[in-house]
Amino acid sequence: MSDDAISPYTLSADDGVDRRHAFWADHVADVVLDRNPDEPIVVKGGISPSGVPHLGNMNEVMRGYFVAEVLRERGYEVRQVFTSDDRDPLRKLPRKLADLDGNLVDLGDVDAGALGRNLGHPYTAIPDPFGCCDSYGAHFSNLIQSGADALGVPIELVSNTDLYEDGDFEAVTRFVLEHVDEARDVLREYQDKVDDDYVPFNPICAECGKVTETVTAIRASDGEVDYECTDMEAGDQVISGCGHEGTATLREGKLPWRLEWPAQWQVLGVDFEPFGKDHAEGSWPSGDDVARNLLGNEPPVPMVYEWFTLDGEPFSSSEGHVVLVDDVLDLLEPEVLRFFFAKNPKKARDFPLSNLDQLVDEFDRFESVYYGEVEASEDERERAERVYPFLVDHLDPGTAPADAAAEERPTRIPYTFAAVLGMFPDHDVRVEHAVKQGHLPEDPSDAVVERAFERVERARTWASRQDNEYNYTVLEDLPDVDFDAETEAALDDLADFVEEGHEGEAIQGEIYETAKDNGLPIGDFFGAGYELFFGEEEGPQLGQFLGKLEQEFVVQRLRREA
Repeated sequence: MSDDAISPYTLSADDGVDRRHAFWADHVADVVLDRNPDEPIVVKGGISPSGVPHLGNMNEVMRGYFVAEVLRERGYEVRQVFTSDDRDPLRKLPRKLADLDGNLVDLGDVDAGALGRNLGHPYTAIPDPFGCCDSYGAHFSNLIQSGADALGVPIELVSNTDLYEDGDFEAVTRFVLEHVDEARDVLREYQDKVDDDYVPFNPICAECGKVTETVTAIRASDGEVDYECTDMEAGDQVISGCGHEGTATLREGKLPWRLEWPAQWQVLGVDFEPFGKDHAEGSWPSGDDVARNLLGNEPPVPMVYEWFTLDGEPFSSSEGHVVLVDDVLDLLEPEVLRFFFAKNPKKARDFPLSNLDQLVDEFDRFESVYYGEVEASEDERERAERVYPFLVDHLDPGTAPADAAAEERPTRIPYTFAAVLGMFPDHDVRVEHAVKQGHLPEDPSDAVVERAFERVERARTWASRQDNEYNYTVLEDLPDVDFDAETEAALDDLADFVEEGHEGEAIQGEIYETAKDNGLPIGDFFGAGYELFFGEEEGPQLGQFLGKLEQEFVVQRLRREA
């Protein structure tokens, strides 16, 4: 590693400067500006198009976005680019793919032969197995672009294939081949396979279209190499070469990753790039070394972020344990998802699909802290005042709470109550319950209701997909029931208890006591409640559920009056 190499752990580095900020993106912006960059300042991310571009891949997009937005707020012109490493060869068949609507499909559900016949070919030279885009690489890139668009992030998607074919990489590739001995010296520290015959350029075979790693002659001044199409190791398998011997220009191949990454920094003029911790001890040290000691460039400001899990398990495209941005935005508002990504990148987190209500509740509190509606520590208040305007569409970054127009603030219905409202099919009944519970104002306008009920639809979708305790439909009319005297007496006793104003947990305990006092089997009494409210023999935890409903409705239903 170069003696001048900088740590990629920018948020943990001690550079002797007091950089206390409520928002981590301000700290990074300071470090970027310390270098006096030219405008536009370039913020970059990137991905290789393999598998399914899931929510975890948006880490790089969103971390870069917040730094870009802070720089824009400070008056700088910023270009946020995101490279698709689509010149890479397909090394193995993915087990799952996603169509442009974000639906996961098995390989057998599409034209798998389009992939199987093209192992070793660049992603952009492989037909789209869905038949809707120009190539497999283009299909993947469209999904990345769709996710960024859905979150309101203005990325400029850059194809590596285009950079090679348009000649943007030609000068840096020629330089590397003109200084091939120096390139080998730098790379030997990081790769055992680098020997005196190693050539850091992978031509594309003109005969079979595969990427090959065997260069037999370099003519850098002429901008071409000779090659032989040989076998390529890809994990535990070997992709056979065709044996063709030919000549390729510098636009008809690609640099290996450890050179391609710093070449991107040079060609695109990158000032800042976040990346996952897998690169921190591997690609970053070699990239830093290549940039400084081969290409003669200062690498961009780096920032390592921690990965996050999905419901406690790592994302896995092959196992189908993924979720796409569009899927998540069916369940919660974009500002809530932005809030998740605005958290400290140094801390590993879980994205809890099964407990999504907790994340939404956390955001709602954060919003209330910004507007000064709840008690909060000084640190919590400072962070909310700084970060919240970056999350929402109705405020500009830097807007102080005193300057935020109250009428523009969205009406938020608590997520679990929104899920409860979703159990009622009738719109007017939903409005009535929301007003009586104080989550909507008296006589709300249609616009207020429509905006607030966007969360109801999302919470209903969440309940359905998770098949959780809110995935039931409440009977709006009293069902035709026939209970014995003991059960009716117990229901009346429970109605009296609810009418006293108790919370859900207390109601749950009272259900047991009421059944016992009236000599009823507890299962039978719960069953009576489920029949009254759902017309079914089972349902959610009854006490907690009743505690979330409008009290008068519960009391009348328990008394079989409405």
